Amino acid sequence: MGASGWEYFVPYQDDLGAALAALRQRVFEAQDYYWDADADADEDDGLRVRPATIDGLWEDERVQEEGTHSILDMHRVLRPGEDPDYGTVQPVQPAEAHRLTGTDRPTRAHVQLMDPLADRRWFGRCAVLHDAEGRPQEIWFWGFSGD
Repeated sequence: MGASGWEYFVPYQDDLGAALAALRQRVFEAQDYYWDADADADEDDGLRVRPATIDGLWEDERVQEEGTHSILDMHRVLRPGEDPDYGTVQPVQPAEAHRLTGTDRPTRAHVQLMDPLADRRWFGRCAVLHDAEGRPQEIWFWGFSGD
């Protein structure tokens, strides 16, 4: 299948990790992720049943191998100075935003300019986006995952 790009916009909050956790829960509950219901189907009903929890989802061997092609493949937000790793989200730093957009308070209008920052599979980025007055308004999560 190959990797899939994904992006989400959520209301701003100070705690990026909490924003990620809430987003993951929302996507899971909406079943807005890749799930191959026919793979290794139960012989009785012909379809694999989706797990009831995110933890249960990650117990599935196919999900471990192929991912969900969604934010569910990201497990935590990195702290400043941490190196990006599999399943992590790295916040855009003000210097990165300024280099790409000309401002350290990017808006939704700058999203396309920052998109190249997510340049690896199984890795995500997030950026605080601001309103016209420079106040934090939303958080943009984006990246690539899945096999």
